[in-house]
This record gives sequence, structure tokens and C-alpha cells, in this order.
Amino acid sequence: MGIKFSLMLVSFLKRSRPLAFRPFSSTNYSIWDNIQLGPADPILGLTEAFKKDTDKRKVSLGAGTYRDDENKPYVLECVKKAIVINDKKYPDFEYLGVDGLPAFVQSGLKLAYGENSNTLKAGNIAGCQALSGTGSLRLGGVYLKRFVPNAVVYLPDETWPNHRNIFRDSGLEMKNYRYYDPNTRGLNQAGLLEDLRALPRGSVVVLHASAHNPTGVDPTQEQWLQIRDIVKERGLIPFFDMAYQGFTSGSPDRDAFALRAFDEAGIPLLLAQSFAKNFGLYGTRTGIFSITCGNSKQAEAILSQLKILARPIWSSPPINGARIVETILNTPELDTLWRKEVKIMADRIASMRTSIVDNLRSAGSQHNWSHITNQIGMFAYTGLNKEQVNRLREEFRIYLTLDGRISIAGLNTKNVQYVANAFHEVTKNARF
Repeated sequence: MGIKFSLMLVSFLKRSRPLAFRPFSSTNYSIWDNIQLGPADPILGLTEAFKKDTDKRKVSLGAGTYRDDENKPYVLECVKKAIVINDKKYPDFEYLGVDGLPAFVQSGLKLAYGENSNTLKAGNIAGCQALSGTGSLRLGGVYLKRFVPNAVVYLPDETWPNHRNIFRDSGLEMKNYRYYDPNTRGLNQAGLLEDLRALPRGSVVVLHASAHNPTGVDPTQEQWLQIRDIVKERGLIPFFDMAYQGFTSGSPDRDAFALRAFDEAGIPLLLAQSFAKNFGLYGTRTGIFSITCGNSKQAEAILSQLKILARPIWSSPPINGARIVETILNTPELDTLWRKEVKIMADRIASMRTSIVDNLRSAGSQHNWSHITNQIGMFAYTGLNKEQVNRLREEFRIYLTLDGRISIAGLNTKNVQYVANAFHEVTKNARF
């Protein structure tokens, strides 16, 4: 019986094999024929082009990643020490809850809102770990779409390009408000305030907490208070993007001034935090999204909804970066070291701003480049036009975005003179 059954089974498999293992014909894939090649990301595509360039003169001023004076990625000593501690502290890599590592979230919120925040001390902030700044903004976008579906998101007329991608794919309508003045290469404060006063109640206003990307133009503290008062008076919903706390000025408290001023005024707000730049944790995708609430009951309810929204997006956030930041912020020695190191990074960037302007003058430039030293943070809006940017790339192998934005972190004592001479060469015969 057993032998007969085996022979029957073999015979069946032989007969059915052509049907079961028939390879797919190329015609089966015709359903994808209508998919067009997408355009390269303006920043990531620039980085790829730079990597392929074999010219030894090449300089990358495009990507927003910090480099030391040797043009090397900088791993903070406090991060290295935290990794050693965590290797002993954590024996596994189990999933985090949907809302992330609680100790990280609490220490991150304390860093942003300040230990004296009444909102934080009362437990009136709903905070959820997210995938760096992009994931935090996206979680905020889908939250708004679900619970404030008719809200319009107002972005500065110059802003991080990915803001538009994030809120578009969240299904939200977007409009602009005036922010940057190309004539002064500074803040259009009058236009900004006028536009805010005209917005409908309940409008969402995206604000860069510090180191505005891409312009490097920040309001003064006095101007921030004017913005805050109008936002409160008009019943607007501020959505802060905080990607550079501590990295902007070297002081985490100074860089949080705007956020804390809005919080102290009792304005309900949304906050997207990134720990990529200020902790050098770019690839760990470490961030927090939070919402301030009127009471702990609201906070509990909102957090429950954030977890529901995050579950089908990333389900459980990455664990390593969260552990590193939590260990640093909750270890006094490492917290002190981090504050020292983040100031070193901020100071180097500030010194490169001064250096490129000095070198432009030494090269003979008669143009006014003071806007570069007036701006702050990782990026500067140079004022260069597309033609000049293309010349820099083709003739000098200097890579920057077509809008003239440069990453100051790409400058160092070895290339700043070369870059300044090239800038002078492409601008010396132009109105600027």
C-alpha cells in the first residue's frame, strides 16, 4: 500500500510540475509600464552626483550633515560613552511600545520645553517617539488630517522642501506666508505679521524653532514675542519644527526660546523634535512628536490616538538612538559633555561664516556679504542665482542647491579660501 501510494504521488507531481513552476512571462509585468521615472530629490540627488565626481577639487555644500575641520563625520564623545554604558545596561533589543522609550520621551520633552514648564510638570503634554524630524512631522500631519481635517497648513515662503512632501502626503492643504526678504536677505517681519493677522482662526502655522532651513534667517527674541502675540490673538495653531536645538547658537535654552515663549503663553502647540544634528545621530532616526494640552485627561486621550496613528506607519520606533539620548540626558557627566560638544559644533560653523566672508573680501569682492554672518545655523542663503550655482558646479566642482543655499558645515580651513575665490569669480561681474 505504501509503495503504491508513493508511486501515485510521484506521478501526480510530475504531471502538475509544469503548472506549479511555470515561470512568469515578461508580459505579466506590463501593469507597471505606465510608471514613469521620478525626479531625483534636489538634495539627495546632489549628494549622489558629488559622490560620483572624481575631481579632487570637489566640495560638497549641499547636504545638511555636520563635518569637522578635516571634513569627517563627527561622532560625539558623549555618544561613544553612552554606547559603552548601554552595552552593559541593556541586554536585548526587544520591541519598544508604539509610543517609544518612555524615559527618552520624557527627557526629550524636558530638553525642549524646559524643566520649569508648567505644562510639562502638570503632565499636560502628549509625547510620542517618532522617526527623527521627518517622522515627527508626518505623525503630526496625519493627526491633523484625522482630527482637524479642514485645517490649512501655512508654511514660510521659503522652507525645507520636505515640508511640502510631508503635508501633501498627509492629505492637507498648504498655503504660504511671507517670511524671507530676498532684497535684504533677511526676515520680512512686516509681511510675516501682516499675513498672520489675516489667517483664519484654526489655521496651522509651521514655524522653525531656530536655524531656519534653508535661509538661516531667524526672528530676534523681540520679534518672536510679536509673532506669539498674534498667533494667540488670532487663535492659530503653531507647529514647531525643532531640528537644531543647541546646534544653532551653542545654547539649548536659547534655541528653545520661541517654543517656550509660546508654551508659557498657554498656546496649544505641536512640536516635531529631531536629534539628528545636535547629537550626531543621523542614521538612528531619533525624534519625538508632542502636543501641549489643557489637562492630563486631554494628554492621555491624544497620546492614545497618536499610538493608533503610529501603529500602521512604523509600529515600533527604533531603539538605539532613543537609548543613547536618554542615557546622555539623564547622566549628569554626559549631559555636561554634550552641551560642551554641541557648542563646539555651533562655534565652528559660526567661525566658518566669518571666514568665508573674510576670504571673499581678500579675493577682492566688492559685494556686501554680511547676510552670511547675520544668518545663523547650519545653512546660509548666499543670494547666488541658478546660473552662478551651475558655474560653481561645472567649473569649480562646488556642489550646492540651485536656490543658492549652502551648508556651512561643508566649509573648513582647507577649502574655505578656494570656495570664496570661486564665489568671487562667478559674482564679480554681476549685480548682487
